[in-house]
Amino acid sequence: MLVFACGNPSRGDDALGPAFVDRVAARFADAVGAGELELLTDFQLQAEHALDLVGRDQIVFVDASVSCAAPFAWVPVQPSREVGYTTHVMSPAAVLATYVLVEGSDPPPAHVLAIRGERFDLGEGLSVAAQAHLDAAIRHFGDWFAVSGPRPRRGR
Repeated sequence: MLVFACGNPSRGDDALGPAFVDRVAARFADAVGAGELELLTDFQLQAEHALDLVGRDQIVFVDASVSCAAPFAWVPVQPSREVGYTTHVMSPAAVLATYVLVEGSDPPPAHVLAIRGERFDLGEGLSVAAQAHLDAAIRHFGDWFAVSGPRPRRGR
């Protein structure tokens, strides 16, 4: 399973994605160490990130949001081609569509975890509200991972 978080740690609540990865790394260190859970961060999604999805059983995209209801939104995402003049910023759906084009097969099941952010000023830390939203998102992910995460493999 891959958790791919986006955000800029120097822009207030835009740091929610990287902060989520830091917290998940600590809480699920055993799964990370066993190679059952991989954690990646970047400032934004790009076409090249479709290659990071190869060989995964599940994907969770994590990012801050100003439009979702507090504390977070958890939604499945499907491939969708976007029409635009640049690949500077891509949505998770567009990255999944790029995967389909590159790999010629359906992508792994994917979800978006959008965590409500309030303030995005340069040089600011996470707002008090964003920290509470992050706590709720971590609890949700933990519950989901316990049910949907990797299963122990049995010997033959």
